[in-house]
Amino acid sequence: MREIIQAVRGMNDLLPGDSAAWQALERAARETFAEYGYREIRVPVLERTELFKRSIGEFTDIVEKEMYTFLDRGGDSLTLRPEATAGIVRAALTNGLLHNQRQKLWCMGPMFRYERPQKGRYRQFHQIDVEALGFEGPDVDAELILMSARLWRRLGIGGVTLQLNSLGTPESRATYRLKLVEYFRRHETALDEDSRRRLEGNPMRILDSKNPAMHEVVAGAPLITDHLDLASAEHFDRLRSQLDDAGLAFTVNPRLVRGLDYYSRTVFEWITSDLGSQDAVCSGGRYDGLVAQLGGEPVPAIGWALGEERVVELMRLQGRAGAEPTVDVYLALAGAAAERAGLQLAERLRDALPGLRIETNCGGGSFKSQLKRADRSGARVAVILGDDELARGVATLKPLREMTEQRPVPLDELPGALAATGITAERGPY
Repeated sequence: MREIIQAVRGMNDLLPGDSAAWQALERAARETFAEYGYREIRVPVLERTELFKRSIGEFTDIVEKEMYTFLDRGGDSLTLRPEATAGIVRAALTNGLLHNQRQKLWCMGPMFRYERPQKGRYRQFHQIDVEALGFEGPDVDAELILMSARLWRRLGIGGVTLQLNSLGTPESRATYRLKLVEYFRRHETALDEDSRRRLEGNPMRILDSKNPAMHEVVAGAPLITDHLDLASAEHFDRLRSQLDDAGLAFTVNPRLVRGLDYYSRTVFEWITSDLGSQDAVCSGGRYDGLVAQLGGEPVPAIGWALGEERVVELMRLQGRAGAEPTVDVYLALAGAAAERAGLQLAERLRDALPGLRIETNCGGGSFKSQLKRADRSGARVAVILGDDELARGVATLKPLREMTEQRPVPLDELPGALAATGITAERGPY
């Protein structure tokens, strides 16, 4: 017997019993984005490696350590996308979507990073991503944040808190970077190996260190909010005022820097205490320089992404995951003639009652075994069709969840009899 091939480490199967919460999340996201005028875009999972080096930054952990990169047969270096923003901006540029236009876009799908797999962090993971391209003021920052808050309410998720910061412009950040390097050089003996390496390439990432031994030295570092340029400080003040006006609570966290080089001005995260160390469930910010960095004319932009695995786990922990969808009707068939007629009967019922979830018994089996399958399916009603019933033009309607008698129903009256039970009225979150 051959050995069973296992899944790649850190790349997980999503089984039918687990899909209910994913479908609920994705449906809620689609509905929310439509309400705000955001349109779907789908971009490739493979991009040229240079796209991510230029956008994310060569000194980030993602580019240095985590990307799935390879040469194709033509010798081109390609990378499985580690995040969605760069691909969306690339698509907007190559398809002329930014020529005298502004865009509000969203996408969802798998991303890939070679990380140590752990709960809430996988090598293939899924994101829902939202981007607003061509909008300069803090009003769109506020809109995006409020849209994410509405999504939490729609999903019934509680206990998530919003953290805000501003990173300023690249120019003001360069000045801040010098002060940061000066500070950390004075405390270099307290830095761990990762932080010493980042000191040369991206010292702001030291502020995001998860090493408990680094907390004291990080706490003493200069605050970026004390070194913002005037325009960035005004932008940040207006954003906070708009969120205050909307009644949305937030905390300013001057240590929040995000892990990608392209961010500028506004950055934010929604965090929870329910998921342990993987506490961020939605993160984003403004990236006004990225379009020009990728070869286009300067275009202001902002976006956010949420990790589906983490949000689904949060839904499960808070009892919001929903039940696996069940069928409404199980069609049991007994006899050769009934088996031939069964598929056509099921199609007629679906035509007459749109949205009806009906499972037709396939593969034969005794009447007793078919009723067991009907019970396991979760159906509320079984429709039993045997050769004798077919000859008489009737089927037996058998309630499976109520203590009421089964009864024969003429085949042409079956849709009305099923509708009278209210069988299609109760629907899950799909």
